[in-house]
Amino acid sequence: MLKNINFKLAVHAMIALLSLVLVYHLTIITGLIPYEATWGGRLQNREQMLRFETVSIVVNLFILTVILIKGGYLKLKLPTMVLKVLLWAFAVLFALNTVGNLASTSVLELIIFTPLTAAAAVFCARLAIEP
Repeated sequence: MLKNINFKLAVHAMIALLSLVLVYHLTIITGLIPYEATWGGRLQNREQMLRFETVSIVVNLFILTVILIKGGYLKLKLPTMVLKVLLWAFAVLFALNTVGNLASTSVLELIIFTPLTAAAAVFCARLAIEP
């Protein structure tokens, strides 16, 4: 099933998704989206939100970098096995995030981010199986 997904489609979809997620996290930090509507509605204060959002931005930038390398857009040399392991780890991370979104008290996370993280898990798995 994964092989039926076009490799370039998976790369471009992940670049688009991660770019949108980064914009989303920046809108949370700037206050355009209230932090109470994120992280399953479990954040207690602005300082906690800043810590969580900073980690999220760094992690998403790392994932984006790996995707750009795998897609041939960044000419950094990483061993194939390292890329494969990272992409499988991302697939698992997004799958677990999907489960977390299903348990969210935020309707926004439940309706919007559940399908997006599920798609990201599938796309990362597709990239991981590419030679």
